[in-house]
Amino acid sequence: MRVTHVALWTRDLVGAADFWRQYFDAEVGAIYKSARRPGFESCFVQFPGGGAQIELMTAPWVGDKSADECIGWDHIALSLGSKEAVDALAARCDASGLLLSSPRMTGDGFYEAVLVAPDGTRVEITS
Repeated sequence: MRVTHVALWTRDLVGAADFWRQYFDAEVGAIYKSARRPGFESCFVQFPGGGAQIELMTAPWVGDKSADECIGWDHIALSLGSKEAVDALAARCDASGLLLSSPRMTGDGFYEAVLVAPDGTRVEITS
């Protein structure tokens, strides 16, 4: 298992991408526009040397700390190595009431499920 990415909500996707590019020499991927959630856009920031990435995310509904989706860090994503491992852990978490989103293939190419820790922190599990 390994950390694949952490996610950060921003109101300025291009400005945030430029920050990571300019000050951390990061490579910024293409902007993804969701068909499932109109208005949602994201891109991935890859640091020199590889490793975990940052997913920068924006949407018109992103608000302050009182909103469900607010500016700042949103979730961590863990790669489990296979679809079967995602399905198995999602089933375990569903039985415990911790499954927020069932396994599915996302528009940006990930097989994932979303879990919620007891404190409300979101954890994406990917294949």
